[in-house]
Amino acid sequence: MARWQPHAPERLLVAALELFEERGYENTTVIEITERAGLTKSTFFRHFPDKREVLFGGGTMTGLLVDGIDTAPAGAGPLEAVAHALDAIGREAFTSDRREFSARRSAVIAANPELREREALKELGLIASMTDALKRRGVPDLTSRVTAELGALAWKIAYERWRDTTNRDDFAELARRTLTEVRAASALC
Repeated sequence: MARWQPHAPERLLVAALELFEERGYENTTVIEITERAGLTKSTFFRHFPDKREVLFGGGTMTGLLVDGIDTAPAGAGPLEAVAHALDAIGREAFTSDRREFSARRSAVIAANPELREREALKELGLIASMTDALKRRGVPDLTSRVTAELGALAWKIAYERWRDTTNRDDFAELARRTLTEVRAASALC
């Protein structure tokens, strides 16, 4: 086996998803994932701390989200800064060629309590990151927290809509439309 293999994280992710679908999360080992990917166990642990993290991409989403908020136009309000971040995520992560894969990944996560728990923890971390990024823009604490929660809710709903393989809408468009819907719904509360 070659010492360095290109695209190792992606190969490990694909192999893990296939095995989780075939055998279930609990019945799949790291060794089986690495064998399917044609990589070594040490390569796996160089990229992921444990088996469940292979489905969660490290800090990629957090980085995209924070960078999107940080680079939003100076005059953008808090929700517009979050929308700017969701646009970036749509361009970088939720592209049309990833829709089917994302739907499969979501089904695997939904079938396993440990993975659902990890997904929930990841969501809390993303909300905290959004809150911090908004505060750095000078948004007051409570407004930052509420905006981050609304942004996370809009993201979650937009992602559910986007990963539906019969849907052909662009993620960024769905996210902006959903953010508008969530904002309107919150005004009715």
